[in-house]
Amino acid sequence: SSDCRSTQFNGEPTSYTRFSIARQTDGDNSHVEMKLSADDEEGGEMERAEHAPASVPPRWRSGKNFCFLIIAAVLLLLIGFLIGYLSYRGRMQKAGRCMDGSSNCEMTPTASYLADDSETEEEVPGPPVFYWPKLKDLLSNKLSVTHLEDNLRQRENKYSVEAGQGEDEALASYIHDQFNSFLLDEVWNDEHYIKLQVKGSRNNEVSILENGKEELLESPETYVAYSKSGSVTGKPVYVNYGLKADFQKLEGVPLNGTIIIFKAGKITLAEKVANAKEVGAVGALMYLDPYDYKGADGLVPFGHAHLGTGDPYTPGFPSFNHTQFPPVESSGLPRIAVQTISIRTVGQLFRKMDGQECFQGWKSEVIGCKVMTSSSSNMTVKLTVNNAMVDRKILNIFGAVKGFEEPDRYVVIGAQRDSWGPGAAKAGVGTAMLLELARVIADIVKNEFYKPRRSIIFASWSAGEYGAVGATEWLEGYSAMLHAKAFTYINLDTAVLGFDHMKISASPLLYTLLERTMKGVGDPTKESGNLYDRVGSGWVKAIVPLGLDNAAFPFLAYSGIPVVSFGFCNKDEEYPFLGTTKDTVENLKKIPNLYQLMRAAAEVAGQIALRLTHDHELFLDFERYSEELLAFQEKLLPYDEDVKALGLTLNWLYYARGDFQRATDALRRDIGNSDRENRIIRRALNDRIMKVEYDFLSPYLSPKDVPFRHIFFGKGSHTLQSLLENLKLLRTSRGSMDVNLLKEQLALATWTIKGAANALGGDIWNTDNEF
Repeated sequence: SSDCRSTQFNGEPTSYTRFSIARQTDGDNSHVEMKLSADDEEGGEMERAEHAPASVPPRWRSGKNFCFLIIAAVLLLLIGFLIGYLSYRGRMQKAGRCMDGSSNCEMTPTASYLADDSETEEEVPGPPVFYWPKLKDLLSNKLSVTHLEDNLRQRENKYSVEAGQGEDEALASYIHDQFNSFLLDEVWNDEHYIKLQVKGSRNNEVSILENGKEELLESPETYVAYSKSGSVTGKPVYVNYGLKADFQKLEGVPLNGTIIIFKAGKITLAEKVANAKEVGAVGALMYLDPYDYKGADGLVPFGHAHLGTGDPYTPGFPSFNHTQFPPVESSGLPRIAVQTISIRTVGQLFRKMDGQECFQGWKSEVIGCKVMTSSSSNMTVKLTVNNAMVDRKILNIFGAVKGFEEPDRYVVIGAQRDSWGPGAAKAGVGTAMLLELARVIADIVKNEFYKPRRSIIFASWSAGEYGAVGATEWLEGYSAMLHAKAFTYINLDTAVLGFDHMKISASPLLYTLLERTMKGVGDPTKESGNLYDRVGSGWVKAIVPLGLDNAAFPFLAYSGIPVVSFGFCNKDEEYPFLGTTKDTVENLKKIPNLYQLMRAAAEVAGQIALRLTHDHELFLDFERYSEELLAFQEKLLPYDEDVKALGLTLNWLYYARGDFQRATDALRRDIGNSDRENRIIRRALNDRIMKVEYDFLSPYLSPKDVPFRHIFFGKGSHTLQSLLENLKLLRTSRGSMDVNLLKEQLALATWTIKGAANALGGDIWNTDNEF
């Protein structure tokens, strides 16, 4: 509209208030414009006419009185203006002191999150909105350790909460009823019909074949979903964690047709299996080594081997009922046999393996660690997998608190509900926190009359154990809607696995908000101090990249929605019971201050959700990606000359990065110069902010073939990390480098970044294809 253009592009405002303090484009805020509207002037004259005396004085006296009246009116007007202006400045200075939200003073809720203490901000009239310090205190005071304990108790005496089975459906019904009892604005279910691989009628088996005899070593109760079924035989080879770097240490050793043994940790089971398949292995065995998993003796974990998320038999498509799917399977299916085994079985295998001993850096607490058998040995391992495919209906449960200003923009808070075992740590903690946050936030809205600007959705996912199936199918089913409306996902899964360390994964857009939130949440393990004191100023360097086993991953890498996943753990020590039949509430209670830790994690999630629905300007630090791109450019600089030797250049990539930097600067200026009283402009600016993450999904790739298109956090040759690894080959193995692939990678990266810069710049007339 013309009103939009006149304010956003520094034109003249269409109207003035009685006293207007207008921010100038050159940053000078000292200029004051003052105008009386015609209506006000006429009203003043009419009022004076109504109170005129009955007798008319002589003309000279009338003229003199009229001059005095004008002078008096001007003086009163100036005095009133000065009083109002000084009062305004006082309020703004007070607001500046409250910008970090840590003090008890009241802060105008309209201030930009980037404002310094010395800056002042304009007040924006609107519906009553809580000041942030009061809202933060309400959340903290209402979060209840007792309620969290009661919610977690739902996991007691559970043997299994397998997706789509009786216990899972009963828990889904309970959560649905709880959401209704909290008086959430909307409560609904979302059904999906998926294919799952489950345990067969007989246990899987691991045997040794030697000198014509077969010796059964183990027939575990557990299984690995999406393994290839049937029997395979091969020589055993131990490859530490199953990392690519571990396989490279065995360069020259023939691995085709072998059965790879590796320990859990570092990367997901699916990634380990993919690495084994890549070298030609026919099978894979994983175990929990006490070196990493103290107290895991005898435990055998469940797992899945799909290198991806969602239903692998409907890749890129939602698993709704009666939908006709093309006959395709995910390329992430392993197509080799996979099973988890106990440490006892690994010890027996090592004793039979008479070849090379383990490398010094391959730490293991299993006695007699060996890499392989000798060339003269005829011992092989036989792995038999009896898994079966089934069709299952699963339920995702949702509840929503609707926003009052922009109900169609929402934050999603989610937790996995299902588990192969009791799942106290895997799913119980997150579900307990989800219910408590829904109760508290609904209470603040219904009983304390807080009016969030945007909506908050609470989601309970099923089939998370199979690779975030419930969450991914929801994203696939509503992708066209969600990328334009959901602007943050907060993951509550495995929020407490220890007590002395914190594990944080997040989009760069949320770093600033997360840091400020940690400063406002007390450390539950200490009498004083906050969570930020724990992590220190260099906490961003310790951020853990999102893995395929995190339900937040498809939100970020598939849908381009900013995410945060936050929790407590023990440093350099894994929680041994995760994903096993011993993941019970009783074992979880061995973690000191368990419920206080749950409460602190819930407070972090709650503060993030409330802050994102509270402020006028979305609390997403879009300028942070400029820093990420600059850091990536610095990694590329050493390869400039190598690339030029191929007749190529990295300059276009550098230019695109510069364009993105200029686009972020322009958006910050637009925000600073905008009319914050205008909801249309405010929404347009927020939409530009919330699309930053989505714009880093490469638009030149098919989401069906390459689902995780994010150039920073995705999976595939299009990512910036893959480009960097290809460039490294110019120094280490020039002959094996694919030049055509490098050209494609440079084009994809350059135009994706350039596209993100154009989108951030705003309207089409503000963009071009020039670098």
